[in-house]
Amino acid sequence: MVVIGGGINGVAIARECARAGRRTLLVEQNDFAAGTTSRSTRMIHGGLRYLEHAEIGQVRESLRERQRLLRQHPHLVHPVHFLLALDEKSRRSALSVRAGLWLYGRMGGPRFGPDDSPMERFKLERLLDAGRRWSVFSFEDAQCEFPERLVAEWLVEAGEAGAVVRNHTQVLAVDVFHGRAKGVLLHDWTSGKQEHVEATWIVNATGPWADRLCQRSRIETKDLMLGGVRGSHIVLPRFAGAPDSAVYTEATDGRPIFVIPWNEQILVGTTEVPDKNDPAKVEPSAGEIEYLVRSLLRLFPRAKASAHDIRYAFAGVRPLPFSPKQQPGAVTRKHYFHDHRGEGAAQMISVIGGKLTTAAQLARECAARIGAKPKAIVTTVTVSDENLDPHLDSWVIEIAEAGGISEVSARGIVEWHGKRSLAIARMALSSAQMRAPLCQHSEHIVAEAVDAFTSQYAVSLGDVLLRRVPVALGGCWSDRCSREAALRIGAVMGWTEEQTAAELESFETERAAFLRKPTYNKMLLEAAAD
Repeated sequence: MVVIGGGINGVAIARECARAGRRTLLVEQNDFAAGTTSRSTRMIHGGLRYLEHAEIGQVRESLRERQRLLRQHPHLVHPVHFLLALDEKSRRSALSVRAGLWLYGRMGGPRFGPDDSPMERFKLERLLDAGRRWSVFSFEDAQCEFPERLVAEWLVEAGEAGAVVRNHTQVLAVDVFHGRAKGVLLHDWTSGKQEHVEATWIVNATGPWADRLCQRSRIETKDLMLGGVRGSHIVLPRFAGAPDSAVYTEATDGRPIFVIPWNEQILVGTTEVPDKNDPAKVEPSAGEIEYLVRSLLRLFPRAKASAHDIRYAFAGVRPLPFSPKQQPGAVTRKHYFHDHRGEGAAQMISVIGGKLTTAAQLARECAARIGAKPKAIVTTVTVSDENLDPHLDSWVIEIAEAGGISEVSARGIVEWHGKRSLAIARMALSSAQMRAPLCQHSEHIVAEAVDAFTSQYAVSLGDVLLRRVPVALGGCWSDRCSREAALRIGAVMGWTEEQTAAELESFETERAAFLRKPTYNKMLLEAAAD
């Protein structure tokens, strides 16, 4: 079978099918997790607002999958205390909010830890606009700061189960003969070669590209399968008095938005704007950035933060079901599978919808749909979710000793690489070059980058620094950091000067296209001054 699309859904499907013993090829036109997955709000949540649309089943499934991810990937998925802040103008009544939170808590299971919400609520209330009356509530959810790393782990597991994994390889078209999808035509962007691959099953998991793939393959669906909705975010430094808890609140138009501590920065998002353009060229509009700035400053008017402080903005396209008569916020977040048999392409299905939280469940359903029954898998976790910190600390010390590195570097390796940490530590022990930091600001080391190339299917410098070892998402990252990392990685990988320069140029182009530095027009400056 061929799985097309290397976002979190496609990787999860390939992993599930390979574990079931199916001969599986996973192909991605760019790099794994480079699309919608890396442009999300990075939350693992049940979807509190789905309760407003009576999607109880979706919430229950999401909360069940949240618990599974917390248990199986405790180094990447962490419990987070949220504060829900609503002012007197909110259309949501305190009674309905309390009822919704009670139901959400009951479905979510036991609390993650001690309830420190009273002190956190007090700290938040001191920061909020004093000119309004606020109601502040607390609830629990989870965060995956780096879903790129979760995808990388699942990639490795898919490969270990026998899947063939190829990024930077585009499916030009699906081959359809006599009413059945029979294979795919591939173009390898690295080598420039094209080839045909025959397949019994084809899964179109390309997210916002799903309709485009069908159009290129002359598979005519009655209507569009997807109605793309752009979601934009801004990232700022932690401003004076920034809350330690994640905050769920309402934007200037009453839409729910998040203000979340992330990667030692503050992540604010997201928007919901219909977008039918090329998903590869998506970027935040000036209006969206202004909207997010105004919403943040409406909440924290005394915060010393302005539009000038925005480090970067990014956007992605949610692959939501085509629902032209509904507002973007009301479109279901449920996933479903579109069978193309009725359109003359039997044995091909397209995945519609989905989100980070439910990717593994989506994959299990997809595998069952094509008759793949996974064998029982014993999952080994690095640390226990029941008592995380003591186990993590002992593991960090072990990795530090095994690699001859500092405990700070060892902690960074454990938190990002989980069970691969020991292999990376042994690699680090082999030379001082391997133990060198990727840049002067980072404790992450060159051995992590080398492991990304040798064991985690990274092909380019961008694959490494933006996704396998995503240090370039940090607030400290600069052009100097890029040059230092390229030189240090290139020296160990044996790159020529020309190759190092080419990798550096390609990386900087990709990063600039992904992480946009806003241009400060008049509206943004006025928003900062209000």
